[in-house]
Amino acid sequence: MSQTAPVPRFRRLRWLLLAAALAALPGLAKKSPPALAPMQQAQQLVVVTTAGWDDNQGRLQTYVREGKDWKPAALAFAVAIGKHGSAWGEGLFPAQQAGPHKREGDGRSPAGIYRIGEAFGYAASVDTRLKYQQMQAGSWCVDVPDSPFYNQIVDEKQVGPRAVEGASEHMRLDLHNNGDVRYRQGLVIEHNPKAIPGRGSCIFAHLWRSPGEATAGCTAMAPASMEALLAWLDRSRQPLFVLLPRAEYIRLQHAWSLPLLTAGSQR
Repeated sequence: MSQTAPVPRFRRLRWLLLAAALAALPGLAKKSPPALAPMQQAQQLVVVTTAGWDDNQGRLQTYVREGKDWKPAALAFAVAIGKHGSAWGEGLFPAQQAGPHKREGDGRSPAGIYRIGEAFGYAASVDTRLKYQQMQAGSWCVDVPDSPFYNQIVDEKQVGPRAVEGASEHMRLDLHNNGDVRYRQGLVIEHNPKAIPGRGSCIFAHLWRSPGEATAGCTAMAPASMEALLAWLDRSRQPLFVLLPRAEYIRLQHAWSLPLLTAGSQR
């Protein structure tokens, strides 16, 4: 009767290491995808929801993180978005297949999750803990897809008049459109940060001229609402901006770690 030869020590060690590696695989599989990292780091969230893709009226609800949970930070309020509704934009998560996709000049606000950039306005300063930039007479946001400054706010004095040729987004609307107040206070929604030509540019949250007036692709609100929002936002808390039709929000809520919608945000 033959006897089984003893397994050499180095072979036993090799099998133990392999077993340990295999045991670790389920844990590795549970790690969050890289796109979730900004959501996990964010302490403030601005959420806009609409009834559907083609609706240009919505509700804005702010949330603050308490431990692992999101809690409403204030009462929800009315906003207006793009005149043709919303469409998947270039944000922190890849655009979904179903639904319209954002294009330059389509009159839709970009749907998805985005970083909140700097605040801007006509005054020398505003009450906010975001970085703030006062707009000048020569300030433009370049919406020309083949421009090297596409999707950037620039000063004509610094870049030259040819660099802003063809741009339509003058940031001092009050000086160029009979006292227009829309950009008196606002903030940048960092849509299409890689400036992919034709995917949409110059997306802001800003004031509306009259209640409910739809936009070319931004999110508009009442002056008092904007003032409160700017005073609440703090760049050290890594705030994010979310815009989705309600059905898409509910569908993606768990996958994107979104908070439960409040009753006020669904009117």
